[in-house]
Amino acid sequence: MNNQVMLSEEDLDIGLVERIEVDLLLEAIYRLSGFDFRMYMKSSIIRRIQNRMRLERIGTITALQEKMIHEKGFLEKILNDFSINVTEMFRDPTFFRSFRQKVVPELRKLESIRIWHAGCATGEEVYSMAILLEEEGLADKTTIYATDMNENVLQKAKQGTFSLVKMQTYTKNYMQAGGTEAFSEYYTADDHFAYFRPSLLKNISFAQHNLVTDSSFNEFHVIICRNVLIYFTSELQNQVQNLFYESLCPGGFLGLGDKESLRFSEKTPHYMEFDCTEKIYLKR
Repeated sequence: MNNQVMLSEEDLDIGLVERIEVDLLLEAIYRLSGFDFRMYMKSSIIRRIQNRMRLERIGTITALQEKMIHEKGFLEKILNDFSINVTEMFRDPTFFRSFRQKVVPELRKLESIRIWHAGCATGEEVYSMAILLEEEGLADKTTIYATDMNENVLQKAKQGTFSLVKMQTYTKNYMQAGGTEAFSEYYTADDHFAYFRPSLLKNISFAQHNLVTDSSFNEFHVIICRNVLIYFTSELQNQVQNLFYESLCPGGFLGLGDKESLRFSEKTPHYMEFDCTEKIYLKR
């Protein structure tokens, strides 16, 4: 039944010729940039391609590819289109509440803590974790590694500047996540933006990392990768989950998004469900 749903997604408003064009476009992107989108869900990729074609008033994917190959700077536009940047502070507050109540007591036992936020986008969830750890007295012994394939969104994340109109939603999320202070204590504001305290950045390291092509770069006690795997094919999900397994300490925690779950196979090492409702897993 699930395969039938997936086929209908894969065929989203696109015929055989267009599917061939998409494959050629993704191959060209890989050869030109090293970024590999060939195993991303085609439904997501096609929507982004069609949106760019509308913006550029281009009639075919082949014409889009030609523009990408020959026009300086256009490849970067395409890469930005394909980057997934949907996030918010304390997104899915019950996840952060569970992390605070169930994972933090285990982290207290460690002398130092390494956390990897993979696919961090513009950094809202990274700052959320930094606030949570500060309130729990763990910030000084924790290093957070925040990575994304998109260098532009990483630069924005480093600034810690977010739209003021979002603060009402973020405050509500923070309170539902078990926040213990007044959320406004963590930022200053002008008429348009909220500027989060620079002290939150002291133990955060931002770096470019591609989950599809790059390897493990450290051993972590916690890996957070939420609502990224849903854009990958089953094969790529298995590949990335193997990367996470190799990157986790024994007894380490993996946090996924609410629409994601571990894919178990003979090649995929098993985890224990630590909080099955919030998709938090413990490496055996």
